[in-house]
Amino acid sequence: MSSCPVLTLAAALLLLGSAAASPPAAAPAVSVHPELWPAAAPAATDQATETFVEHLLAHMSLEEKVGQMIQADIASISPAELRAYKLGSVLAGGGAAPGGNVRATAQAWLDLTDDFYRASLTATSAEHQPIPILFGIDAVHGHAKVVGATIFPHNVALGAAHDPDLIGRIGRATAEEVAATGIDWTFAPTVAVARDVRWGRSYESYSESPELVAAYAAAMVSGLQGQRGTPQFMAPGHTLSSVKHFLGDGGTLGGRDQGDTDVPEASLSAVHGAGYPAAIDAGALIVMASYNSWNGVKLHGNHYLLTDILKGRLGFSGFVVGDWNAHEQVPGCTKFRCAAAILAGVDMLMAPDGWRQLYKNTLAQVRSGEIPPARIDDAVRRILRVKTVAGLFKRPAPKDRSDAGDFKLLGSAAHRALAREAVRKSLVLLKNDHGTLPLNPHAKILVAGDAADSIGAQTGGWTIDWQGDHNSNADFPGSTSIFGGIRAAVAAGGGSSVLSKDGRFTEKPDAAIVVFGEGPYAEFEGDRENLEFSPHDSLALEVLRRLHADGVPTVAVFLSGRPLWVNREINASDAFVAAWLPGSEGEGVADVLFRSPGRENYDFTGRLAFSWPETAMPVTFDAAGNAAGNVSGALFSRGWGLDYRSTSAKAPLLSEDPHIPPHWIAAPGSLFHAGHVVAPWSIFVADDSAEVHFTTARQESPQRAVAVASQRDGSAVVWAGPQAGLFTISGRAGDMRPLAARKLAIDLRYRVDRVPTQVVKIGLRCTEPKCGTPAGAMLDVTRVFGNAPPGKWQTLSIPLSCFVAAGADLAQVVVPFALETSGPFGLTISEVRLAERTSGPKPKCLGTI
Repeated sequence: MSSCPVLTLAAALLLLGSAAASPPAAAPAVSVHPELWPAAAPAATDQATETFVEHLLAHMSLEEKVGQMIQADIASISPAELRAYKLGSVLAGGGAAPGGNVRATAQAWLDLTDDFYRASLTATSAEHQPIPILFGIDAVHGHAKVVGATIFPHNVALGAAHDPDLIGRIGRATAEEVAATGIDWTFAPTVAVARDVRWGRSYESYSESPELVAAYAAAMVSGLQGQRGTPQFMAPGHTLSSVKHFLGDGGTLGGRDQGDTDVPEASLSAVHGAGYPAAIDAGALIVMASYNSWNGVKLHGNHYLLTDILKGRLGFSGFVVGDWNAHEQVPGCTKFRCAAAILAGVDMLMAPDGWRQLYKNTLAQVRSGEIPPARIDDAVRRILRVKTVAGLFKRPAPKDRSDAGDFKLLGSAAHRALAREAVRKSLVLLKNDHGTLPLNPHAKILVAGDAADSIGAQTGGWTIDWQGDHNSNADFPGSTSIFGGIRAAVAAGGGSSVLSKDGRFTEKPDAAIVVFGEGPYAEFEGDRENLEFSPHDSLALEVLRRLHADGVPTVAVFLSGRPLWVNREINASDAFVAAWLPGSEGEGVADVLFRSPGRENYDFTGRLAFSWPETAMPVTFDAAGNAAGNVSGALFSRGWGLDYRSTSAKAPLLSEDPHIPPHWIAAPGSLFHAGHVVAPWSIFVADDSAEVHFTTARQESPQRAVAVASQRDGSAVVWAGPQAGLFTISGRAGDMRPLAARKLAIDLRYRVDRVPTQVVKIGLRCTEPKCGTPAGAMLDVTRVFGNAPPGKWQTLSIPLSCFVAAGADLAQVVVPFALETSGPFGLTISEVRLAERTSGPKPKCLGTI
């Protein structure tokens, strides 16, 4: 993660209330082999630090201790509330910003951090000195939530540079910009080893190679925090890092975000754990726990990995922070109550919107004996240790700091030059027939593609807001698009350049550059079913083929957060460049594409840090899953890349058959297919207290009103009653009005396992304005399911026009399928899709709720 806001699927229905506690379910058995993990030397103890921490701890009330263990989001807490509750940390989550304005000024950010810091100093007792708050933010590729900051290439690009020194310098530059706004802590680096790049967080991974990830982990931690054991460690201009996500986030089955990593412990250690010993040795003080499970056990509830391995075997003496409400996915927990995560070893729970109830419930659990006081003391001791080592007790408030308020650091010339260098070093040349590259800048250059003049496309997710998909070039002052960089290079070389998104021209160019790729996304919204680049939109391919047919030498510049199957696009190009997500300095692309006398010439030095797939299915690693990672199914192996010294013979044509297994092929418009929700859609279950993401084999809503379980023939959904339970398929908000105009319907293939006893409603939900009613546009389908013969498969088809008639505004649909009832009911779902009605009688609209 980091602080991702889970989609608000039914905001009016989901009330913030405390749920009754349920005993944790028995954890599946896991292998326990601590000898498989590298043994760390005993952590060096600074006696002065430990004495100071113990003195503080001895004079803190239980309320203060529990407060230190909770982190709230700025969207749900004010400085005044911080004075009352004495929390240990606040964060600015993916969509949170000063005043709710994600385009707030740097001054507004500094004002905010200063207000919270000063509030924390007054939120104390006379028994001990004030305990300052830790303010955290997702500066995962530069201080990218702040307008005007330098935005570095995402990790997937940096991995291709194979340059740990570059990573350290980027960490230092990022820390300087973060510190300028008074922030103490960034949720970076991600040290996941992504092995199935269908995963929506693949661009947060440096490489599929554990060795490279380990080297980068140490470099980034040292860059952000300063070199351990030197005067620079946590000196002004540095920030705390948090290494994430512990553990196995890059190894989930099918590449599904937050899913299950089903691997032997040897592989978990050698592959997915490789970055942690290196980071800890470099001085990492905070580790973030992961959403995923390991062999069926959620990491937030895994005592063996969090406590026995991380804090014991690996010698980690800092604190473990949770991810965004991730503790609610531990069996028996809700986002308001989770002793299991604390007992497992999570020291600080990230509770962005449920912190009040969590605070009260945790106090009650300690007083009842459910959580031993010794465990509370251990967690708080670790948090205080980190705050002490980081120098927080000696730092003034943000506005009075020597490293804060100098906003010239944001997007400074030096930092932008570093980002531009990183772009150059990360580009990987996959094809260069007949020496098409480098281009002559003293030429007529056509630039095409939707992404050519889009800085938002270059920067991707985790930029300004969580998904990064609503940004325009105006949101990036001082930055340069790829076209802007090309235009400047060509003008300096005496040539001319023209931007034509569709690639059409009146005067034939000497060469064309087509810039295209994935749109921005983050976390589970970026999950994919397969790696075929754009199966339902061939615009970029059409442009490439048309230019090729016109005899124009054509260079493809491909933007993506992972290797994708682009054989057709490679075939249609004379040269093909993997540019990843290069960030704010698009000039770095032009630096390498062009060569001319009188200026420094740059070659392609980037080499793949991930295997490039031969088909639209991901590459596979040997059964042992060892660190070497013997790979099958790669078109271009890790470490591969051309340069200007490579031969320029014509590359052979690649197969244009994606080779997707039939059972993986979901029809356009599919939401649920072949027993699983279709990526990037997600399933949530909810009741009157909260909603929970379905990421395991079975998931209950917080108060057990509804549960969903994976089966071979679909997902079984069981309602227990008596309160309302909600099953939803949700994703990124989209405009469904064109689909309604095409007379599409929602088709549900289902089997009734238990007839309903209360009203059953089906519908969809939207962002503001609401769909029809606060609960969405819902239709009464009680008769349909009540009359269906149990045990037999049926199909229900409801035209989208029926929801429009019920008052739905389809402009911003975030939940295209919702099913709700408040009584016992059982249903197995095998297919949900948006389908055209091509034959048969016209379906009738059902009753409106």
